[in-house]
Amino acid sequence: MPETPDRPLRTLLRRLSMDLGPLRDSRDFRLLFGSGAVTMFGSFLTLVAVPLQMKALTGSYLAVGLVSVAEFVPMVVCGLWGGAIADALNRRKIILYTEAGLCVTVLALMVNAMLPAPHPWVLYVVGALSAGLGSLQRPSLESLTPRVVRHDQLTAAAALSSFRWNLGAIVAPGLSGLLVTWSGFAVAYGINVATYLGSLVLLWPVRTPPRSEDAPQASIRALVEGVRYAVGRPDLMGTYLVDVAAMIFAFSTALYPFLADELGVPELQGLFFSASAVGSLIASVTSGWTGHVHRHGLGVVAAAIVWGAAVALAAVMPTVWGIFACLALAGAADMISGVFRSTIWNQTIPDEFRGRLAGIELLSYTSGPMLGNARASLMGQLGGTRFSLGAGGLLCVGAVVAMAGLLPGFRRYDARTDEHALRERARREALSGT
Repeated sequence: MPETPDRPLRTLLRRLSMDLGPLRDSRDFRLLFGSGAVTMFGSFLTLVAVPLQMKALTGSYLAVGLVSVAEFVPMVVCGLWGGAIADALNRRKIILYTEAGLCVTVLALMVNAMLPAPHPWVLYVVGALSAGLGSLQRPSLESLTPRVVRHDQLTAAAALSSFRWNLGAIVAPGLSGLLVTWSGFAVAYGINVATYLGSLVLLWPVRTPPRSEDAPQASIRALVEGVRYAVGRPDLMGTYLVDVAAMIFAFSTALYPFLADELGVPELQGLFFSASAVGSLIASVTSGWTGHVHRHGLGVVAAAIVWGAAVALAAVMPTVWGIFACLALAGAADMISGVFRSTIWNQTIPDEFRGRLAGIELLSYTSGPMLGNARASLMGQLGGTRFSLGAGGLLCVGAVVAMAGLLPGFRRYDARTDEHALRERARREALSGT
């Protein structure tokens, strides 16, 4: 049959279109995806409401900032321990129990908001408890995906999860702010309670294979074994180190208010905060091509270089929309890096280590932005906003290139030939055939 003029275009669009295979083929992934979407909207409600309520109760910048400080230590400790228990216990039960616990914490916030004089200390205590429960849950959620999605669909599953998050990050905060303003804090918390209940309904029927009889006990020793396993895998260390370096040197949201002031448009600073999510969303929607990539390590390196270069380019842009475009490009590159990193993790890490390494991953992508904003603020204080933004982006590019040179095993990773990927593929095929 002769090729029609529009056939190449249709082929290109098909390769770019998001792969919906995991949603179509896996009932359990659909349930997890739906639960995540419902919970995310409710979580954004509380994420917006807590600092606003603290500001209303105290009028103190310090009091608002200390909410995040109260959450940090539980997040770190519980993130590591959550990885250990994810490998030792039933992951589905961990997810259900922590989801119920998160529901109770928001219920406490709702009751506190309904008091004639709400207590500020409740926001700190509940914030710490919520951060701890969320970090306990996250490794089990992360390690469940490879068990409910086909091996060859893990890249598509990562892209779909990123799409869900980025769409929510664009839409949910604005809606949450309006809802809090119109209806008050108690109503916002009450809606979040309802979303957790809806999420529990979706999570309850999720099926998971039984745990192995020789699963390790949750202990410090088990955590150390997980760290040793990660350190012994240059490809895994590359995913962690490149991401942390990219965040430390180029993550700069703390500079956005100052950048908007310098441009004389303080009312438009929200555009800078949303630019990364917009770029990530576009990259997610057109992520079909990522399923045809096998050199995932090189993909992470290339994406991280684009991320840093785009941030550096934003530093010399004279207009709001020029900066927005650069930050959107940075967000798209970060999303692609995340998809390839997730693919390496899910396709190569044995199930008996998946929870503990998910805990390490949690620390790598939560601590990086915190340290990045600290770096950006310090360099901004020393040399100004543009200097901090540009120098940080260039340092990111240099650090990523250096790590790619120092970790050839990571740079040369190929899912078609890597021993760990081949072993996991064979194991999963054997399990599916029994």
